[in-house]
Amino acid sequence: MTDFLLVDDNETFARLLCRGFKRRGLNLEWAATGDEALALPARFQGILLDLNLNGESGLQLLPELVAAQPRARIVVLTGYASISTAIAAIKLGAVQYLPKPAEIDTILAAFEEDDAGQTAGLSIEEESPSLKRHQWEYVQFVLQQHDGNISATARALGMHRRTLQRMLQKHAVSR
Repeated sequence: MTDFLLVDDNETFARLLCRGFKRRGLNLEWAATGDEALALPARFQGILLDLNLNGESGLQLLPELVAAQPRARIVVLTGYASISTAIAAIKLGAVQYLPKPAEIDTILAAFEEDDAGQTAGLSIEEESPSLKRHQWEYVQFVLQQHDGNISATARALGMHRRTLQRMLQKHAVSR
């Protein structure tokens, strides 16, 4: 049986995904935190990593997972998709980046793709993104530059830390 690991803090989502993998004859283990994931032995074929792990950054965990699970292909699966975090994830070792919700077949296909430069989960749109989308992308870019530090990001953006926290708690802005 093929072994996969899900690193996600959402228990309901984890149970649903584990059930879906099991129906396909695949084993999906679940770790709710980065520490739990790093404590597991190196035996996984693929790892699904959420970017927001209850205050812990999946981007900061990604290089540690690559080192701890050198044979595993890592796919980032997030509800807070942005172009800047997609680029950062690929540079840090992820083979694919998918926005939530994603179907199990799409997730499994992401593990099998050969070209890490492709972003099957993110389509390039012909329409221009909205001003809110540009703002979201820029905030994500600055946040990534400051290694997920909310206070430093707020200072760099010239805004109050709590305002930035409220903005980040909302789901990603669509086009």
